[in-house]
Amino acid sequence: MSDNEHRIRLVLLGGAGVGKSSIINRFLFNKYTDKYKSTVEDLYNRDYDNGYITLKVDILDTAGDFQFPAMRRLSIANAHAFLIVYSVSDSKSFQTVLQCIEEIKEQRTDYEEIPIVIAGNKTDLEVERKVFKEDVTEWIYRHLQRFRCRVIECSAKENLNIKELFRTFLQIGKVPLSDESSLKRQSSAYTKSRNQRKSASPARERETIPESLGASGWTPPSSAFSRNKPRSRSLIRRSSKKAKQQVRDAQPDDCSLS
Repeated sequence: MSDNEHRIRLVLLGGAGVGKSSIINRFLFNKYTDKYKSTVEDLYNRDYDNGYITLKVDILDTAGDFQFPAMRRLSIANAHAFLIVYSVSDSKSFQTVLQCIEEIKEQRTDYEEIPIVIAGNKTDLEVERKVFKEDVTEWIYRHLQRFRCRVIECSAKENLNIKELFRTFLQIGKVPLSDESSLKRQSSAYTKSRNQRKSASPARERETIPESLGASGWTPPSSAFSRNKPRSRSLIRRSSKKAKQQVRDAQPDDCSLS
């Protein structure tokens, strides 16, 4: 990676059916569906340019059923940040969050430096709520005091706080933010999936998206995002080398964090 490139690898963890994929699809493509399809491993990539560096964002959506331990360990080992999702209508899904945090602590000696956002999804199911933000926050205060961790409730269905989830990673990852700049999308988003077999060529385009990221003269920060660089090839190449690839033509989306 060149000096003017900065990579962020965000890994989504959480139980099955909590809405990890829905959060990604809402953020990247402004799409939502009630149909559930289990995930094996989906990888999304998008490159941005703020005029000074290229910000390479990799978003890895993992399986929620813990059936692929080797893939899961690799994902955790190579992450720069974690988004751990639970459903506010399912108390068991929050127990899975605790399990994910224990996995991170076991595999990463630098776990206290890694930005973590715990997302309580499905706030549109308020009448079925079983998990309350106050209880989650109190648990974090007692057990994760030294973690770089935030709690945000959201709804992929209603597009509530979805942008805020991703913006928070930049904040707690100490990426400088400014209200005076814009972020230019250098290439379209694409996805690679282990359970998809077709291949196509990625659509290439340039698009300017209003964005609060990067002030004049900004250089890559010494943060958790830039500190944990892979020892060889990135997680994208390592985990998808033997897999069939599918490139999804990007649709107009609303992924600005402003």
